[in-house]
Parts: sequence; C-alpha cells; structure tokens
Amino acid sequence: MTNKTVAVVAAVMASLMSTPDLAAEGVKIDDLVVASPVSDQQSAIDMKAVRAFYDFWNTGDETLLKQALAANFTDRTLPPGRPQGPEGPAFASRQFRGAVPDLGVEVEKMIVAGSYVTVHMKFTGHFTGKLGQTQGNGQEINFIATDLVKLEDGRIADNWHIEDNLTLLRQMGVAHVDP
Repeated sequence: MTNKTVAVVAAVMASLMSTPDLAAEGVKIDDLVVASPVSDQQSAIDMKAVRAFYDFWNTGDETLLKQALAANFTDRTLPPGRPQGPEGPAFASRQFRGAVPDLGVEVEKMIVAGSYVTVHMKFTGHFTGKLGQTQGNGQEINFIATDLVKLEDGRIADNWHIEDNLTLLRQMGVAHVDP
C-alpha cells in the first residue's frame, strides 16, 4: 500500500469517526488503529521477531523466544497460573509440550498492519503426556488460535490471544459437551 493510499484511508476513517451519526451510535470503540506505513527495513526487522515467535511455538526452542520478545513483554490476556512477562510463553510451552510432546503450529493467515500483526494458526499433535490429573492416550489434537501482537523496536511487546480451548479439552477427553 502506498503512502498516498494510507493517507486516503486514514482521512476516510477520521471522517467517518467524526460524523455525528456514526460516532454517537453503535458499539463503543476504545482503540481504533489505522495502519500507517512502515519502512521495508523496519518491516523486515519486525517480521524476523514475529517468525521467531511462531517458530518458538512450533518447536519449543526458547532461544527463538528470546529473539522475539521485548524485555517488557506483556500478555494482555494472561491465563491464571501463567507468569507475566517473557517467562509466560516459555512456561506455557513447557506445560503444553508435557501433555502434547509432538506439538506443531501452522500459521494459516498473517495480517500486518503497521506495528500490529494478527496471526491465525492451527495447533496439532497427540495427547500422550499428562495434563493436570488426565493422562493422554494418543488422542489427536487439532485446534485453532488467534493472536494480535504489537511490535516495538523490532520485538513483540504485547500479545492478545484467544485459543479454542473447548475443542482442545474435548479432544483431550477433559471436557464433555452434551449435544
């Protein structure tokens, strides 16, 4: 997208948001992000961090995580029991790989919008380890997740994430839902 195109999109969005009919009605928007252009050099630096983060989830290699995350990394949707900061994803990966040792991640879609990147992925593997008090029996694992990450200075500083935990827990035999 050219700078001119981005400027036009930003102007249209600003105009729409300032229109009384649109501003007064509908859902409240807390934080509207309109993508701004990023230099090719900054984009390459940012994408290196993003790739390292998802390569980490695919392999469990914590050296990749150190390449991806900022020292002030914040998990904006921190689950109970997970440490905040850069240790959080490492902790989560170790815990999950204890239950699903052959865990793999495939990025199905990635959308880059300035300093924000949305990633839709699929996790696969087999539940052969233990999750809490439940021992796996080789059940196939196949569920989706979506992240929104924010980059600062070539590192991931923030992550908002959502996982299809109901599907995961059903596949593991932990959750049962009557039809």
